[in-house]
Amino acid sequence: MAISVFDLFSIGIGPSSSHTVGPMRAARLFVEALGDDLPRVRRVKAELFGSLGATGFGHGSDRAVLLGLSGETPEDVDTDAVPALVEAIRSSGRLCLGGRQEIRFDEDRDLVMHRRRSLPEHPNGMVFRAYGEDLLLERTYSWFHNEVGSLR
Repeated sequence: MAISVFDLFSIGIGPSSSHTVGPMRAARLFVEALGDDLPRVRRVKAELFGSLGATGFGHGSDRAVLLGLSGETPEDVDTDAVPALVEAIRSSGRLCLGGRQEIRFDEDRDLVMHRRRSLPEHPNGMVFRAYGEDLLLERTYSWFHNEVGSLR
C-alpha cells in the first residue's frame, strides 16, 4: 500500500498539529452532527481532557476549537486570518456555529481545559455539548493516529 506525504502530515494552526488538527476537526464534526437542530442551539460547551487539556492553551487547542466550531477546517483555514478570527470571537463573546448560527460564547465558561483529568476511553478526549432549551446533543471524540473518532 502506497502512503502519500499527505497521509503523514496535516496542516495545523499551532506549534503542535496533534493539538490543533484533531480538536478543530472534532469541533467541526460536532457542529455538522447538529444537523436540523442547529437553529435551536443557544450554547455550546467544549471540554478537553488529557494532554489536550494540559497543554491546550500553549499548543493552540483553544483556538482550534473556536475555529472548528465556526466551520473552519485545518486544510482550508486562512492561517494569516486566524488571530483576527479568534480575537473577534473573544472580544464580542459571540461565535457563529458552522458559519450559520450565531450564539453567545463565554470562553471561560464554555471552553474547559481539564489539566489533570482524562476520559476512560482515550487520554486525549473531547466532549462537546449543545444546548437549546435543554441538551440537544452530546458527543465525545478522541484524537488518535491522525484521525478524529467519535466515541459516543
